Amino acid sequence: MNESLPARVERVLLGGRRKYTRVQVAEKAGMPLERATELWRSLGFASVGDDEVVFTEADVEALRLVKELTELGLYDAGAQNSIARVLGQHISRIAEMEVRVLQELIAAQPDLLADERGFAQFIDQLIPDLERLHAFTWRRQLTAYAGRALAAPEESLDSAQEVVGFADMVGYTSLTRRSSEAELSHVLEQFETMVTKAIGEQHGRVVKMLGDEVLFVADTPQAGAEIALTLVELAEADPDLPSLRAGMAYGRVLSRFGDVYGSTVNIASRLTSICNPGAVLVDAELAAALQDDPAYTIRHRRPVSVRGFHRLKPSVLRRATSASK
Repeated sequence: MNESLPARVERVLLGGRRKYTRVQVAEKAGMPLERATELWRSLGFASVGDDEVVFTEADVEALRLVKELTELGLYDAGAQNSIARVLGQHISRIAEMEVRVLQELIAAQPDLLADERGFAQFIDQLIPDLERLHAFTWRRQLTAYAGRALAAPEESLDSAQEVVGFADMVGYTSLTRRSSEAELSHVLEQFETMVTKAIGEQHGRVVKMLGDEVLFVADTPQAGAEIALTLVELAEADPDLPSLRAGMAYGRVLSRFGDVYGSTVNIASRLTSICNPGAVLVDAELAAALQDDPAYTIRHRRPVSVRGFHRLKPSVLRRATSASK
């Protein structure tokens, strides 16, 4: 009996046929069932029953690798769960995006599904190619982060002095009400493309995108200033994008599994919420760090009280050439 197209695609994606229950996959990998179940849930997958045959040889191999890393002393259970959560959250977004792209391709070329054999062969080739691209990106990102860490070995990997910034689109809620799905998708694509380029060119890092907002970090005050000012300027110059506003703070930042935490992050968020469209607000620490830089001008504003902070001292950051505007 010939294999159906959905079954063949699933086999390629999963690296084999489903043939094990959760009890069997844990036994074959030599891992306690409770530990295997905990990792599965940390990846963001729903629990499965004891008699459900959902796992493949690839699942067994993955658990064996985790077991080996544990025995080498590289990661304890807590670190493994945290890494699994980060991988699950971020890779799920990648998977969703890639499936949407494939859906759009099929919608534009419906004849692709007419030839099931040809489509299956297309998937056979596509998945390994995507896998190689994922691995390439991971290695490049790992190299960039390792380079920063090795360049400043005295700095803690978990806590460092960094610039934290938020930039969001002004009037996004009203934009969603008056725009079609296609128009809104175009705006978000423009925004994400602009953000990725501007932050990457200053060797900053996108921590996460939150729809109409981006959270980023930079190693130096000057890099943070360039990122925020460039984002605001590019948005003003793009007729398809709403104005942006940005808030930044400078100080100790706790980095944990891809996200950032602490008062510096909270201050940057509060500054963004009180910032005018097309402007950049910075906290007192970042203002002091940029005060003597001839490339920028700092205009201090009266202290304000915001949620969690009494008498926060914001300053407007501009390029020196814009000081007279």
